[in-house]
Amino acid sequence: MRMNVSEQPGEVDLRPLSARSVVLSLLLGAHPPELPVRDLVHAVEPFGVGGSTLRAALSRMVAAGDLRRTDAVYGLSDRLLSRQRRQDDAVHPRTRAWSGDWEMVVITATGRGPAERADLRARLTALRLAELREGVWLRPANLRRSLPGDLEQVAQHYTARPDRPATELAASLWPLDAWAATARSLLAHVARTDRPADRLTAFAAVVRHLLADPVLPPELLPDDWPGAALRSAYTDYQGELADTVPQHGRQEGRG
Repeated sequence: MRMNVSEQPGEVDLRPLSARSVVLSLLLGAHPPELPVRDLVHAVEPFGVGGSTLRAALSRMVAAGDLRRTDAVYGLSDRLLSRQRRQDDAVHPRTRAWSGDWEMVVITATGRGPAERADLRARLTALRLAELREGVWLRPANLRRSLPGDLEQVAQHYTARPDRPATELAASLWPLDAWAATARSLLAHVARTDRPADRLTAFAAVVRHLLADPVLPPELLPDDWPGAALRSAYTDYQGELADTVPQHGRQEGRG
């Protein structure tokens, strides 16, 4: 789904979600991420998806490897479970106090094709690293996470202290002002959106935007950074969905 942000602050133009996107949005926000088909039929009705449309979408999603089916229960595939973990981390990032150190990943492998290079760039971006120059990626070392072990086959990981001022370096690596402007537009949009289908569409865009948040230390962020407000709005929406969408085998404390 593409999101267009108007030149007027607080204005967004969101395309409606397809039946597939509605199902994925509901399951990605569910813990555990599975629902019996009877519950899915009821869950998608407020979002304008009929039973026959849903069943056709489910068949296509199982065939495409998006979902797995056990008896009459549909759940996310392993690939999309990884996406859910990234989404959960985006909503509730695990951070630590920043000491001033930076993570630096230097690509050492050569001879890779375009597809391999594009896949590696996507993986490093998902890890909230930014490219300083070709083959050199970095970010402040304020995240509580380890890099995937298989990255050692193509890159070396270092701890660094750049000479360049940290706020200036962060501003050159990430479009912070643009991210903040879009976040504020989304916050204004969801605050005035009432219809269930429109709210699901808007919060699907909120999640995607949170995935692009670099999660920098507070001291490197512009004033009035809207990241916490956007996360809070999405967390409230998860509670809203939990009250209306059945949760199959819901885990205590998760909604």
